[in-house]
Parts: sequence; C-alpha cells; structure tokens
Amino acid sequence: MQFLDQAKIYLKSGAGGPGAVSFRREKYIQYGGPDGGNGGDGGDVIFRAVAGLNTLIDFRYRQHWRAPRGKGGAGSNRTGAGAPDLKISVPVGTQVWDDERETLLADMTEVGQEITILRGGMGGRGNASYKTSTNRAPRQSQPGEPPEEMWVWLRLKLLADAGLVGLPNAGKSTFMSAVTNADAKIGAYAFTTTKPQLGVVERHDRSFVLADIPGLIEGAAEGVGVGDRFLGHIERCRVLLHLVDAAENDPAAAYRTVRTELAAYGDGLDEKPEIVALTKCDTLDAELIAAQRAELEAVCGQAVFDVSAVSGHGMDILMDALWEMALGARDEELGVSEEPEAWTP
Repeated sequence: MQFLDQAKIYLKSGAGGPGAVSFRREKYIQYGGPDGGNGGDGGDVIFRAVAGLNTLIDFRYRQHWRAPRGKGGAGSNRTGAGAPDLKISVPVGTQVWDDERETLLADMTEVGQEITILRGGMGGRGNASYKTSTNRAPRQSQPGEPPEEMWVWLRLKLLADAGLVGLPNAGKSTFMSAVTNADAKIGAYAFTTTKPQLGVVERHDRSFVLADIPGLIEGAAEGVGVGDRFLGHIERCRVLLHLVDAAENDPAAAYRTVRTELAAYGDGLDEKPEIVALTKCDTLDAELIAAQRAELEAVCGQAVFDVSAVSGHGMDILMDALWEMALGARDEELGVSEEPEAWTP
C-alpha cells in the first residue's frame, strides 16, 4: 500500500429538504386546511478515527465528499426523511486543517473518536406550520437551509511511543527489522527509508510502538532532503532513540547535525527524552568503539549504548532501557500508577 500523509479534499454537507405546500382534499371533510409537511435535515460531515489505517492514500482517488440532502416534505403532514450523515474514516493521528493551513479544525488521536466538521442544513417548514387563527390557508413554505462547504487539508502524524532518528544510513531500518514485526526495506545506501514506518516491540509481556522516519540531513528543517515533511511524525513520540553510525569519521558532528534539525523544526522535538546508541558495532574493534563512544558521550552528556542489530550485540540492554523509558512515559501521560491498588472485598 502506498503511503500518503497529506491530502486536500472538498467537503459539502447536505442541504435541508424543502417544506411542502399542500391542502387536504378528502371526501366528507368540509374544511380541509393546509397539511404540507416539513423537509428533512441534510446530512452532517463527520470524521471518524478508525484502527487499521496508516495512510491517506484513499483521498488521492476521491477528493470530493458530499453528504446527501434531506427529503422534501409532502401532503398529509408528512415530514421528509432526514439524510444520513457522511462519516469519513481516517487513520488515528490525522489532523484536519482549513484551506489556508492556519486553523486546526480537528485532531483525531483516539480510535472511535468522531468530530463533526460541517452541519447539514435544516429542513424547510411546510405550509401546515404557518397556519394560525387569522391565516387559515397559508401558501408559503421554506426551501430548506443551504449546505456548508469547504476545502480542508488532512495531515497524518503517526502515533508511536518511541521514534528512531539519525542520519541516512545510520542503521535505522536494520534496527527496526530486528526489534519489531515491521518489514523495513534495508539497503547499503542513503535514504533507504522513503516513508515513515511503524512497528510493534513485544517485550516483557508488554508492547510499545516504534516509528522510523527517513534519515535527516543538514537543512532538513528547511526542506532539504525528505526529513522536513516527515519530522511531524515524531511530534507525538514520547521518547526518541538517536542512532549514530559507529563508522562515522566524526560521530559527535553527526549527532549535532540531527539535534540541530530537531531544534530548528520546533514543536519541542529537541526537548523529548532521548537515548543515544552507536550502531553497526560489529564492523569495528573494541578499542575504536570505545573511542567513538567516549567522543559521543562528551557531546550528548549521557551514557551511550553500543549495539549491532545484525549480531545482536548490546541489543537486549538497549531495548530494556528503551522499553522502560517508553512505557514509563506512556504510563505517566495516561496517569497509570505502577503500584497496584490495595485489594478490598
């Protein structure tokens, strides 16, 4: 399935049905009077977050969405049927912006969440509703309220507990394939990853979601490479795992490049809790790995893990640390206490 994280679509709610002008014409009834019913309400346009979707590709092939209009009223005081609402299914994590991309209209962050974007028009009044003691035979009715319409932008920001960041070819795809159920593309060249990917890490009877985005290069926050577009996918991550290639000539410079781009992008990306790891350590000797690790620790100010996703070196220790930090941040955000509640009869 092709990945698409932005789409522009046209929305239109349903118009209200017109009211009816009608009079009773029945045998043996001397005074008939008005009996035109009201029109039905038009359908609303509602966005609904559903599980199992992770792309907006459906909106590339269908860009116009219109809710049905209400049915018109009829004689015998029959009210027109209200139109069903138009419910548009989107992936969890989808944001709805106005046409100018300045106003956030909806943020779909939970499965089953529904937000009404446009209201359908109210049905028009039939002539029976205009009857008064002085106006016994009204011949007026309402046509029904017009629909609402607008263009909106959909933007998908993947929901994950932890996110992988690093320069291109830092070993993120190999790492992703080693620790999750994701089938990440792996290649010995830069920008192997061309679209964000989600994977589930199962560990110690609990699981968390790990996100991988294309590699970042200098200037990514200003649109260089592909990082600018996809940095939004780690905005919702609670923890970042920063991978640095151990074979880099200057691992400290590689680390600073990514951190600079995170800070330049904004939205608090550079303030998220971070774990730093040297990857591809199976290709270097222990002395060189120690030197690279010491240089990296000096610039990041924390202990650095040295790992190899291919050989498995150091992976258990790193994943335990990531598991603890990611689930701890999730539990804290959701207000889950680690201490079990006391049992009471």
